[in-house]
Amino acid sequence: MHAADRRFVYVVLLGCTLSGVASLAIGADNYPSRPVTIVVPFTPGASTDTLARFEADVLQRALHQSFVVENRPGAGGEIGIAYAAKAAPDGYTLLHAPSVITTLPYLKKSTSYNLADFDPIVLVGLTQFGLVVSPALPVNSVQDLIALAKAKSGALTYASAGIGTPHQIFAELFKTETGVDIRHVPYRGTVPGLTDVASGNISMEFTDLAPALPLIHAGGLKILAVLSSQRNPEMPNVPSVAETVQGYDAMGWQGFFAHAGTPKTIVDKLNAALVSDLKRQETVDRFKAIGIVAQWDTPQQFRAFVAAESERWGKVIRAAGIELQ
Repeated sequence: MHAADRRFVYVVLLGCTLSGVASLAIGADNYPSRPVTIVVPFTPGASTDTLARFEADVLQRALHQSFVVENRPGAGGEIGIAYAAKAAPDGYTLLHAPSVITTLPYLKKSTSYNLADFDPIVLVGLTQFGLVVSPALPVNSVQDLIALAKAKSGALTYASAGIGTPHQIFAELFKTETGVDIRHVPYRGTVPGLTDVASGNISMEFTDLAPALPLIHAGGLKILAVLSSQRNPEMPNVPSVAETVQGYDAMGWQGFFAHAGTPKTIVDKLNAALVSDLKRQETVDRFKAIGIVAQWDTPQQFRAFVAAESERWGKVIRAAGIELQ
């Protein structure tokens, strides 16, 4: 190619690049100018879906455009997350996902996405978990449970909502921190496991509190502790596991993401709209009713949080040898 031809190609390419950058900038200024899709990697009705629909309403009112939730369940959340990872970085396909976005890459030999595919927008809420046991189990505290588990090594069982779920991961952390041997019995969902704990077929479950509260209030389950490092203000008489097992701290979380490379002005605009609502007492109370503690932060703070969560739970998963097929 002659020098003149090369200069012509370079000028054309440079022009196209600058045009694309200008288009993105204009698009960011006018965002959103058309409907926005919020991908949820689970079925309708789950807490992730409930919060995403709540956020869609908030964003629709704040930004005067349609925000539509699209459920893409399957493969423990990977199908929906991977779909969002392939979207254009223009803010018109967003992702609402729980903590599985950080644990799936450790649970599988390979995933069709990685965390670098996303720009974190905001941490929306923390999911409260508790340690519940069968009323027939002769324990009334975490200390009692540890003593019984050591006296009957391998005899006690714990239910989970499935292999690789936070329920299992949090239980395995408890086992590691206390040195007890408790056998895992996975279920297809939280409620079936809780039902078997209540009936005495299973010893315990490390569970999100929302589905367990009706059984706790009815006397069908005993709650020994909450898994967060601090007591739950709504249950001040229930201790935390950390009061017996120093340093233990486990909570699920929900967050909002855009595709990596989405203009910062769009990320900041979405963050500001959601944070403004998350600070309202009405929203705090609404979240509380479904076992979620409302949170808010900057995109930079959420990015650091996601990185720390990935590193922490990755170590637990590897140490426990948890793997999805």
